[in-house]
Amino acid sequence: MMDGIAPRSEAERAFQALRAALLSGEFAPGERLLPAALRARFGFGLTPLREALMRLATEGLAEGEAQRGFRAPPLSAELVRELMGARREIEAICLSRAIRRGDAAWEAEVRATFAALAATPLPRDPDDLSAAALWEERHRAFHLALVAGCGSPVRIGLWRNLSDRTERIRRLRLLRRHEQAAEVRDLNAEHLAILEAALARDEALALARADAHLAATEAAVLALLAPA
Repeated sequence: MMDGIAPRSEAERAFQALRAALLSGEFAPGERLLPAALRARFGFGLTPLREALMRLATEGLAEGEAQRGFRAPPLSAELVRELMGARREIEAICLSRAIRRGDAAWEAEVRATFAALAATPLPRDPDDLSAAALWEERHRAFHLALVAGCGSPVRIGLWRNLSDRTERIRRLRLLRRHEQAAEVRDLNAEHLAILEAALARDEALALARADAHLAATEAAVLALLAPA
């Protein structure tokens, strides 16, 4: 299910299943998404799978190749910088508006999502995909709660798309955080610092802390992608 909307057709269910698998890192960057293999794996028909792949391509979650079908998007340093840079920019715009416009309900949602995130353990190793999925879900909920107070459906739509496209980047960082290059941080402390500044309506400090938080993730992933 995506954004509270129940799947309405086999194509929708195929889209949701493939989307979840791509975001969770079940397909390696650049891996071919062969319809026959996907059919055997997920049980959907070829037509719904092709429709799902085309839809995923429009959202940047799959990449079409002329006469060769689709593949999982490659993950390069250039793409990481581009996506994370755009995410940092739109998050700053939304958070700035939220701090100026957010009401008591916004404050309560930010506190509630932070409490849920802080109580969620990080995955213990790269194979702990279920723990990573739960942490990622609550991490997204917290950041969404922060920016949702901006009151702009268009801006939130842009934020959602960039959040989806950077989830694979964050997942790489999350599952490999024990490696030296990952530069382990106290993520709960970072999130709490953003929350406190935002709810204190200290716009400059909240924006600085939020950007530093995202920039640190970007830097850690770039370090993991760097040649040994």
